Amino acid sequence: MIAANPFWTAEIEAFLGQQHPLVEQLESADGLSDMQALAAELTSQTAATTSALRRFLEHYRDEVLYPFELAAIQRAHDHALRHETRELIAFDAKLSGNGGLAAFASASKRIGRHQLACLRPLRDQRLVQRYLAAVEEGDAHGWHTLVFGVTLAVYSLPIRQGLHAYASRTLEGFIKSPSSPLRQDEAAANELLESLLSTAPETIETLLSGDSRFSSFARGS
Repeated sequence: MIAANPFWTAEIEAFLGQQHPLVEQLESADGLSDMQALAAELTSQTAATTSALRRFLEHYRDEVLYPFELAAIQRAHDHALRHETRELIAFDAKLSGNGGLAAFASASKRIGRHQLACLRPLRDQRLVQRYLAAVEEGDAHGWHTLVFGVTLAVYSLPIRQGLHAYASRTLEGFIKSPSSPLRQDEAAANELLESLLSTAPETIETLLSGDSRFSSFARGS
């Protein structure tokens, strides 16, 4: 079970900052125009109805959010705790070859770079400064998941609460976005969010335990 600490929750929510890159992409005039287009790209389905939205989000949760995004946050967090700048930059490069993240790569890098730049005043954090320099010099991308993981480590925020908050904020952003069929039904939206998050605590514990299903990506083995 993930215990909720009001102070930690408020701090993590603050550091999450902008909305998820996929949600931003949905609302961008020069990106994907609506959730139906994104759902078609990722799952060959639409998300025009509540049942279709659920199927789309279950697919996204199980195929992208859990195995890649949460795993990336956890690995970046570990690299930052161990002051492994070279390993972090190498992992940043590895994410470029992940086809599952291609739909929102541009938005992810834009948001990540913005969030990383906000850490610039932390002059005593050598990993942050070196990672920022690598991004500015074009040697790293600055994915938003990696920056979030680094942020959790730098501010000593608990990884479990951070991962859960990320998953919650991400799924909520989809459910309540302007393209969602539930955007005007708060009760139904919250019910769907609670249902989708029911597997999050167990998944996060599995990830943090070093289970083999995550090890090749999250731990680089």
